[in-house]
Amino acid sequence: MQIGLVTYKPEKVEGYDLHVYYSKSADGQVFPAAKGMQNDATVFCDAKAIREDPSIVAMSNTGPALRKNRRSNFSFDFVCPTQPEYRAKVLDYIESLSRESIIGVTLNLYHFPDQEYCVCPRCVELWKQSGLNWTQWRAQTVTKFLREAKSRVKGTFAVEIYPDPVLAKERYGLDLDAIGDLVDYFHVPLSSRDYFTNYWTIMLARDFAASLKKPVVVELSAEMPTDEKLNALLKTVAYVSRHKVDAVLLLVHDSENARQVCRFAVQNRELRDWLEKYDFKEMTRIIDGWAKLY
Repeated sequence: MQIGLVTYKPEKVEGYDLHVYYSKSADGQVFPAAKGMQNDATVFCDAKAIREDPSIVAMSNTGPALRKNRRSNFSFDFVCPTQPEYRAKVLDYIESLSRESIIGVTLNLYHFPDQEYCVCPRCVELWKQSGLNWTQWRAQTVTKFLREAKSRVKGTFAVEIYPDPVLAKERYGLDLDAIGDLVDYFHVPLSSRDYFTNYWTIMLARDFAASLKKPVVVELSAEMPTDEKLNALLKTVAYVSRHKVDAVLLLVHDSENARQVCRFAVQNRELRDWLEKYDFKEMTRIIDGWAKLY
């Protein structure tokens, strides 16, 4: 198993195998490509674009897909996935990333906001014209977009997926089998403020690894200032490493945050003894590698 980073700054850190950089964020900020890294772009969440043109927001019968719509529980503001001008703009940006010397592109939030979206007049008309049922049409719409995006990408093509292995198609339009034919791997974020209770993380990682037909990379939050949280995180990585995942990515603020994780692991004799006692070979190997650097 590899160990990697997801970062908000285009910085590589010694001791990590994979580096993923957020080049386009959900608030609408767009940054130049990070060379030599996997670039992760947010697709249909763009608060800035919606502020500039509110008509592009995804709609349901109970209102727009916005954080301020308290009927729903959204962390981001969603653009309608069939909005042609916005789609073209995002695809052009994805293509621009691939003109640089990058490893590849990962897409996140490239799907419908939830099961009730989008019922704008354009989406309703496209659905009726398709002759498909609601679930099939939305899944076809998402898959077609990803196929077009893939044609713009040189290098590794990956997607993040919401951590719902049961209702992904009905809720978001994610046909995981069809998407599996397009991607090199699936990126599964399992974010949390802490991992003191970690059975859900291990269970979801195991489910996705067993059910998806392409390699799985799991992302865990590592923006943790306390020793107790870092200890729980690293034990969770150890448990995840026992399942068929290609890598665990740690989401960090910056390179110093990433080095903090390494130093804590190397200096924590109790943790290292625990890993050896319970035969976590992969995690022990990773920390032994960090010990040569930190």
